[in-house]
Amino acid sequence: MIDAYEEPGEPDRRSGGRYLWWLVRCQPGRSLAGAVLGSVWMVLLAATPYLLSRAIDEGLEPGDYPALTGWTAALFAVGVFNAWLGIMRHRTMTRVRMDANFRTVKVVVAQAVRLGAALQRRIGSGEVVTIGVGDVQTISQSLTVVGPGVGAVVAYLVVAGLLLSISPLIASVVLLGIPLIVVLVGPLLARLQGAEAEYRERQGVLTARIADLAGGLRVLNGLGGKGLFADAFHRDSQHLRRQGYRVGAVTSWVQALGVGLPTLFLAVVTWLAARLAAQGAITIGELVSVYGYVAVLVGPVAFWVECGYQISRGLVAARRVVHFLRLQPLADTGTCGAPAGTAVLHDPESGVRVAPGRLTALACARPSDATTVVDRLGRYVPSGTTWGGTPLDQIALHQIRQHILVADHEADLFAGTLREAVGGRLFRGAGLYRHAAPPRGATGHDEPAPGTEQTPADDQAHLTRAIRTAAAEDIVQALPNGLDSTIDAQARNLSGGQRQRIRLVRALLAGPEILLAVEPTSALDAHTEARVAQRLKEARRDRTTVVTTTSPLVLDHADTVYYLVDGKVAAAGRHRELLDTEPGYRALVARDAEAEEVVR
Repeated sequence: MIDAYEEPGEPDRRSGGRYLWWLVRCQPGRSLAGAVLGSVWMVLLAATPYLLSRAIDEGLEPGDYPALTGWTAALFAVGVFNAWLGIMRHRTMTRVRMDANFRTVKVVVAQAVRLGAALQRRIGSGEVVTIGVGDVQTISQSLTVVGPGVGAVVAYLVVAGLLLSISPLIASVVLLGIPLIVVLVGPLLARLQGAEAEYRERQGVLTARIADLAGGLRVLNGLGGKGLFADAFHRDSQHLRRQGYRVGAVTSWVQALGVGLPTLFLAVVTWLAARLAAQGAITIGELVSVYGYVAVLVGPVAFWVECGYQISRGLVAARRVVHFLRLQPLADTGTCGAPAGTAVLHDPESGVRVAPGRLTALACARPSDATTVVDRLGRYVPSGTTWGGTPLDQIALHQIRQHILVADHEADLFAGTLREAVGGRLFRGAGLYRHAAPPRGATGHDEPAPGTEQTPADDQAHLTRAIRTAAAEDIVQALPNGLDSTIDAQARNLSGGQRQRIRLVRALLAGPEILLAVEPTSALDAHTEARVAQRLKEARRDRTTVVTTTSPLVLDHADTVYYLVDGKVAAAGRHRELLDTEPGYRALVARDAEAEEVVR
């Protein structure tokens, strides 16, 4: 089975079927062992009727008790050995399935890490969750065909040969009848794939909606929109349920025919063998063996149908995984290094010029327009943005991530202690700034001076300053164990404003040369927002900081404010200058000012 630290290998992304075959090829020895054990196990099941017929014809019927005892002992020995084979077969196939499970998990997680910040732009969170929760298990179950599936084919051929030695007529009926059963079930399997694919698609959408509702339920409740979204979710879940009934209906027919048709076939062959025995064409022992052979064939045929069912579902799941594995991260074609010293960050599409060492604010009536500008400045989308006159596309991506950090106000917060949430668990001797884990996949670096080394006391001092700058002291003091208190995933046990300040602490600890903060104070009350704005400018003195906001409390501390209209710079200057000269800007920030008066 794949080790937790072992490389999973390069998956075959060409199709769902090729991906399943890649999982088999990754464990050839175990797959071969499963096929051999499954084949021997099923063949020995077919040997039981043969031994029973010999015991009847050579021992019981002529009254030869020593022969009867010998055949009975052989029957017992084969039964015991086959029971042991069954255990080993099951263990081997469990390892095959678990290897496929863990290997798929590793390639999916590796792809998610590889996509980084592009993940949310390329695929919904619900799709990723559904892959991890459902598709991985479905894919591993489909590999059952490696063991019992191969064994069923071998057992079918062996039984056909044994029947041929007894009666060519019965052998012909078996050889033609069993494939006919498989052919009858085949169209249902094709229909199952279509129904399963649609169900899987709806399931991913609904899972994403559940995650969104869980994260924003408090906000929805405050806005009075909980009922509206509950009704929409109810409708979607009803659609998914009806689609699930469709899948269940096809599945029930597949399973019913997989067991029912072989049983009906058993009755037909038994009737035919009984007539031959009555005519004296075969012996009583051969009649018993024919019944046993055909009864044994019910198992292989059921395995074939089951394998067909599992493969149909596995192909649907594998296609979803392959689709995810084919997604490409933001292309990194840059070969240049970061500009030496301070340099201007310029977005020609909007007209925004970020001066080094200053606090710059972007004010826009549509927050999405300001966020788009930030995404271009942080190189999360292709653009003509330049840094020090060099296009960002020509600078190596890791160089950009080392110096420019985009701090999204909705960045993920993982479950654990508060210290871990802000990156404190990554503190090591080389210094907190070097190892803190900033949001959106960026990595901020603040290299210590040559010959110096950060100490735990320095790390704690950095953490304390970051907490103070984000005005988060009250959060730490209110929690029972301070920084070592446990927080939920996405910090759902904290308020919206507390989560926002925790994200700001994490961004400040990364210590980037250029910090691009998206709405860092939008969920804060006016008093806290004013403190954060003042402290942020002090803490980031001589470093480049960009914030998107329409709050006059933050805008008043900015060295330069860009007023954007439809994503373009309409005016630029100090906050108070724009209030006097730009009516549109004054109308935009006045709404915030009125709201803040109400808060006071």
